[in-house]
Amino acid sequence: MPSDQSIFLVGPMGAGKTTIGRLLSSELGMEFVDSDKYIEERCGATIPWIFDMEGEAGFRDREEQAIDQLTLRSGVVLATGGGVVMRDLNREHLSSRGVVVYLCTSVEQQIARTAKDKNRPLLQTANPAQVLRDLFKKRDPLYREVADIILQTDQRNPRWVVSELKKRIKAMES
Repeated sequence: MPSDQSIFLVGPMGAGKTTIGRLLSSELGMEFVDSDKYIEERCGATIPWIFDMEGEAGFRDREEQAIDQLTLRSGVVLATGGGVVMRDLNREHLSSRGVVVYLCTSVEQQIARTAKDKNRPLLQTANPAQVLRDLFKKRDPLYREVADIILQTDQRNPRWVVSELKKRIKAMES
C-alpha cells in the first residue's frame, strides 16, 4: 500500500472501528486517529457535553470541520464516528481522499458492545435497541455508498478482520 494513502473506517457505533483502526495502523506502520477523540481534544470537552450544550447539529458542524482536516492528512488510519456519513460533505471528503472501509455489524452485536457505554449520547434513551435499528436503516445505505471495502465484523476476532483488510487493500492495488 502506498505510504501516503489513508484508510478511513466507517460504520455504526460498536462495529470495532477504534479497535481495528489501532491494530491496522500498528501493522501498517501508519498513524492512527479517532475523529471523536480529535474533536474532544480540540474542544476540551467530551462528546456527550458537546451534544448537551450544542445539540447534535452543533456536534455535526464540529465533526464536519474535523473530517475535512483529518482526511487531508497522508498515511493515516482514521476511525470515524458512526454518524459521519449523514453529511454530504463528509461523504465526499472520505470517498475522494482515501480508501473507505465499512465495518458492518448487526444491531445485536452493537447492543452487546455498547450496552454499558455512557459516552454515546444517542443511546441514552429508554430503548437503545430501537435507536440502533433506526440509525442502521438511515445510515447503512450511506456507508455502502462511500465504501471501497465492506467487511462484516460480527463474531470476528479483530486480528482476523485486520488480516482480511490488509488482503483486500492489497488486492485493490493490483
